[in-house]
Amino acid sequence: MNGIRNSVTLIGFLGQDAKMIQTANGKTLTNVSLATNDSYRNKRGDRITTTEWHRCIAWGKLAEVMGNLCKKGSEVAVRGKLTYNSYEDKNGVQRISPQVVVQEFVLLDRKKMEEAA
Repeated sequence: MNGIRNSVTLIGFLGQDAKMIQTANGKTLTNVSLATNDSYRNKRGDRITTTEWHRCIAWGKLAEVMGNLCKKGSEVAVRGKLTYNSYEDKNGVQRISPQVVVQEFVLLDRKKMEEAA
């Protein structure tokens, strides 16, 4: 049961190329912005689609791999844990930003999957 505590799994599309940086202490950090879509039909029968954006980060070797493979528009699956980053904005207001700390990911390539079918 401990394996599912604070566990997040998302499948979506990347909104931009992964941003890989080296921290001051030499660790590798990669940021990606992941869009997930949900759709439903309203009372008139129209299909309504909503998009949610998720900030995902990875550290170390995984960050290096994601930084090299994750390109804008790619479909990916990520699994990790939900954390909250607290910061002060330019107006001095305290803000809290959710993020998924990625523990594993899979790059999903629809074109290759369709070609193989």
